[in-house]
Parts: sequence; C-alpha cells; structure tokens
Amino acid sequence: MGCLVVSQEVFDQFRQQIQSLETEAAIDQMIEYFRQEKQHFPLFEMFKLRARARLGLPLLFPGVAENLTEEQRNQLEDALVEACDEVGRMLLDEGKIREGWYYLRPVGDKTPVIDALQQAEVDEENLEDLIEVALYEGVAPEIGFRWMLEHYGTCNAVTTYEQQLAGLPPVAQQPLAALLLDHVYDELRATVIADIAQQEGSDPQEKTLSEMIAIRDWLFANSAYHIDTSHLAATVRFARVLNDEAHLRKALELVAYGSQLDPAFQYEQTPPFTELYPSHKSYFQILLNEETEAGLAYFREKAEASDIRREGSLAIETYIELLSRLGRHDEALDVALKMIPAGVHTIGVAPSLIELSQKANNFERLAKFSQEQGDMLGYATALLFAKRNAEA
Repeated sequence: MGCLVVSQEVFDQFRQQIQSLETEAAIDQMIEYFRQEKQHFPLFEMFKLRARARLGLPLLFPGVAENLTEEQRNQLEDALVEACDEVGRMLLDEGKIREGWYYLRPVGDKTPVIDALQQAEVDEENLEDLIEVALYEGVAPEIGFRWMLEHYGTCNAVTTYEQQLAGLPPVAQQPLAALLLDHVYDELRATVIADIAQQEGSDPQEKTLSEMIAIRDWLFANSAYHIDTSHLAATVRFARVLNDEAHLRKALELVAYGSQLDPAFQYEQTPPFTELYPSHKSYFQILLNEETEAGLAYFREKAEASDIRREGSLAIETYIELLSRLGRHDEALDVALKMIPAGVHTIGVAPSLIELSQKANNFERLAKFSQEQGDMLGYATALLFAKRNAEA
C-alpha cells in the first residue's frame, strides 16, 4: 500500500500544534485530525500514546514488563479497550467488517459486528473476509455457514462442517446442521422432481421426497442417484444434533432415500451406525417417539457389545445420549456409571456425569462412584453440586 499524499501545510500544522501545546493537548489534536480523516491505524496509535501520557509513563513502550501499579495497569487496559471500541466501530461504519472485528475482538462485544454482518451486501470481493469473521472467527456462525452454502456449494460446506464444526457443542451445531439439512433436502427433492418430470412428462403430484420415491423404484435403477451420496451420508450424520420435529422428519426422508441406494453408496460407519441408514432411521424415530423401545433396544445392544477401549465410546455415548434426550436421566446416569470405565476418554456426545447427575437431581450416585474409584475431585465436585442445589 502506498503512502498517502499529504500537503506540506498539514505537516507544518502538526509541528506548530505539537510545539505550542502541552503533550496531552497536542495528542488530542492529533486524535481529532486522524478521527476526521478516518485514518484508523494512526488514530489507534495516538490513543495508545494518550493513555501512556495521562499515566505519566514514557510514550515509548519498552517492550518488556513495566513496573506498574495495579491502578495504572487497569487504567491503561481500560484506555486501550476504549480505543479498540472506537476504532473498531468506525471501521464497521465504513463497511470494513474484517478490520473492525480485529479491533473489537479485545472488547468482547460481538453485537455491533453481528449487526454489520446482517446488513452486509455480499460480493466477490468481500465474501471470503465476511465468512472468515462470521464462521471461522465464530462471530455469527449461522450467517457465515449460510453464505458458504449459497456461494461455495454443498461440497465446501460439508467439508468445513466435518473438519471444523463437528466438534462444537451440539447446541452450537444445531443451526448449522439445520441449514445444511434444509439445503441438501431441497437440492435432492429438486433433482428427483426433475428426473420424474423427464421420465413421466410432468411434475409429480406428491409433495414430500418420501412420497415421491415410495412408488418409483425405477429412480434407483442401474445404481442411479440424484445427489452426491457422500454429501447425503454426512448430512444425515450431522442431523443427529437436531431436536425439532420438522427437521427430524426431513432427516428421516433423507434416510428413506439413502436406504434405496445401491449398497455401494450406503457407506459403513463407526458403531453403532455400522449400517448407516437403518441405524439412523431408528435414531430419528426414537427422538420422534416412534418405535421407541425397539430403537432403544437396538442401541443398547450396540452399546453392550462395544469394546470401548478398542472402538471408542460412540456406541455407549449414543445410547446414554438418547436416554437423556428422552428425559430418562436416571437411567442414562446408571448406564454411564456402569458402561464407561473410570479414566476412559469420551468424545462428548453424551452429557457428562455431572450433567446427568444435575438433570437427574441426584448426585449421591456420582459421589459414591467417585469414592469407590478413589477420585477425590469427582467426590468433592458431586457433593458441592448437591449442596448448591439444596441451597437454591
């Protein structure tokens, strides 16, 4: 970036002001100039100088720890946060969201950045920067993921979800999984309708994907498919974090479609989802209170047959999670205490022992279990949570 062309008059004015005024007053004049000229970096640097001048500190930061009092340190930090806030908001007002966020990040207030993202006009020049702030910086993941789907397509969105978003807590994943599910469902439904229209001469009368495919086996003849089958499988997996009936119904429709694909496209997964679509059918039906006991029996069998040290904890955690999501927290806690050996790492699919105890409103079992394991921290934690609950 080239230097700004500044007239000699401005330099002369700077010299006159700085030489004729006290230091703080001169800095104030410089701040006002850079504020009016919307020169953000110089403005921020002047804010830093003013903060040090007001505290009687050398204007040049020495680059090593300074011997500051606690009051001086707090005042310096407050001044810098205030400077970050002003400069960041100025940048947002100018549509420079990425740069504004970098200044506002230390402030800890995402609200103005979210507002700016919601009002942003996306184009080829700013798309990448906006997605970086919204999605990868975690300011507004749902907005960023929607832009990714709209502008980069399903493949990039699925890859990003798999690599960077699948490890988020379920509550953080839910709006993203819902966006992906809606997108893939609509994409698949549209291609199925187009295929039917081409073969039958008119659009189908049926409204849902399930209804369309139920009476048309020929849609899957000769290993045919209407969407990238790996995208379909991933979307079904990600949909496990969802709770609302409308999305669970859509997930079941994707399962119905996937179940009719050539076996080569029904990818084997980690237990308990070895048979991808049948197992997910049971999973979503359980959450919809359909075939609940039969479904739970299936996942209980998978959990009991799982070697947690060799296969990992997914099968056991899935069974615990399903029990908890059905409100059967006591049963979920019992299973967790029995099936997950002490010291074995879990992947966070199921609620933790302390969360299950909280939901079951029973910490005594966890305290007893911790005592048996010689776990003093677990024992103390359980008793403390029990005490706090009793005081509430």
